Amino acid sequence: MLYRRQLVAFGAVALIALTSPVLAQDKSQDKSQDKSIVVSSTTSTTDSGLFNHILPLFKKKTGIDVKVVSQGTGQALDTGRRGDADVVFVHARGQEEKFVSEGAGVKRYPVMYNDFVLVGPKSDPAGIKGSKDIVAALKTIKSKQAPFISRGDKSGTHSAELNLWKQAGIDIAADKGPWYKEIGQGMGAALNTASASNAYVLTDRGTWLSFKNRGDLDIAVQGDNKLFNQYGVILVNPQKHSHVKKAEGQAFIDWLVSPEGQKAIADYKINGQQLFFPNATAQGV
Repeated sequence: MLYRRQLVAFGAVALIALTSPVLAQDKSQDKSQDKSIVVSSTTSTTDSGLFNHILPLFKKKTGIDVKVVSQGTGQALDTGRRGDADVVFVHARGQEEKFVSEGAGVKRYPVMYNDFVLVGPKSDPAGIKGSKDIVAALKTIKSKQAPFISRGDKSGTHSAELNLWKQAGIDIAADKGPWYKEIGQGMGAALNTASASNAYVLTDRGTWLSFKNRGDLDIAVQGDNKLFNQYGVILVNPQKHSHVKKAEGQAFIDWLVSPEGQKAIADYKINGQQLFFPNATAQGV
């Protein structure tokens, strides 16, 4: 894993060493003092603009630079499993707990929450707008075969969507038809596809609030407790991957769950609307 993550850096050091032993030594010393971590995170923390808000504050406080790999939750956790990240910051509790229980991560910390919303065309072909019952809404979408876009990428949002279909008593793998389209891409792409095709799509509220290309889309269903969306952060296990930057990664986690980090999260708003709600003290979520 160390080879894969630092291949380019090693090549650069080797080239310098051929021409100047002194410069090679200086570069090595600089790398040993490098204060940076790789965080593998769900697309919503990037697409919503949250990281652009909080990461400069963290760097100013600690001097640690955070390099973000933005992926769906399933991919983000797999990146951690391979040792290609120091920290994972995602939103699928069951998958997070499995990640820790199998020894890939050290400890899961709750950080913040928001909620999912079902958006769709203003013409509302399924007739569900204003509903607070997501299960009933999905049943109606399926019965009317109204266009629906699924991320289909094993992300936290995709997992939540599949769970909601299951709660609605629908085996979407068996019952999907031309009306149901899986795109295998992130939240921004799913919203763009839904906007272009006047379809329904499940999205986290944070990404929806920051999304510009809404077209004819509007919120159709919101407010159901089933749409709760919790985020957690985990240090990748340094006992499995010795190159994991344990001190710097834990410093990032500690800052996120500290009063200062929690305030930074709460302070991030778009047009006066708060996108994420800190709840690091809620250890049961």
